[in-house]
Amino acid sequence: MSALIDVILPVFFVIGFGYLAVWKGYFSDAGVDGLMKFTQNFAIPCLLFRAISTLDLQQNFDLLLLGSFYAGAFTGFLAGLLGARYIFGRDWEDSVAIGFCCLFSNSLLLGLPITERAYGATALESNYAIIAVHSPFCYGIGITAMEIARNRGTALTALPAKVLRAMFQNALIIGIALGFVVNLSGVPAPAVLTDALDLIARAALPAALFGLGGVLYRYRPEGDMRTIIYVVAVSLVVHPAVVWVLAQAGGLGIAGMRSAMLTAAMAPGVNAYIFANMYGRARRVAASSVLLATGLSILTVWGWLAVLP
Repeated sequence: MSALIDVILPVFFVIGFGYLAVWKGYFSDAGVDGLMKFTQNFAIPCLLFRAISTLDLQQNFDLLLLGSFYAGAFTGFLAGLLGARYIFGRDWEDSVAIGFCCLFSNSLLLGLPITERAYGATALESNYAIIAVHSPFCYGIGITAMEIARNRGTALTALPAKVLRAMFQNALIIGIALGFVVNLSGVPAPAVLTDALDLIARAALPAALFGLGGVLYRYRPEGDMRTIIYVVAVSLVVHPAVVWVLAQAGGLGIAGMRSAMLTAAMAPGVNAYIFANMYGRARRVAASSVLLATGLSILTVWGWLAVLP
């Protein structure tokens, strides 16, 4: 019970405050959009840049950690893709968008604060190692699969350029890439710059959680409930279960196990809806899955915390 009260509920209370503020008209839709643009395009990229630029790559880029997490993520994608196609009869483009919902867990807005509250700030290094690969991996798979589905029977020679262009228009990926440049070059950034970036980064998670609450207010569930429940089950149960099995079998250390499991156990992020909206496919399923899974993850994350060492 202490994990629920001390670790999970404070994070969801901040989301709830944002939801309530928009619901009651204290915070406008335009304000939510502005807040999310600030967090996703500026504050969180600054947070990721600072984290990656100072990360001990040799110590934290554990192949077992990344392999366990991303094997689970890819399993979720395949389950979503094939389930949407063969269980629910959706076309291939819709199926890719639904698969992306099962692939993209909310590693930033939920995974980071819950891991930090559960195990302290020093436990986040493995989270950052996962996050450094998360957007490139997920968008790479999602965009590639969608372009193949949309261009069946035509030449795919332009596909690599399309994928890279779409990925490097993402501010999160730019922040991660610049962090790697500073880390690998060994050239320290000026203290006056890093202090300014740290000021912005400190606002990232609380502002993003509040904004997420406002975004979720728009995504009230409607229709397609069987598909939505399937996405929620894959995201909250199948993905972390696969990670658990692989991490246990490979002997992943306690710190890596905690980060991999908690990140895998998060609900689909808002990026799942952004991806669906970008292609105009399965938007209702994506939006409703984000909302329903975020609410249910209060209980499922509590359960996963109970089994973690």
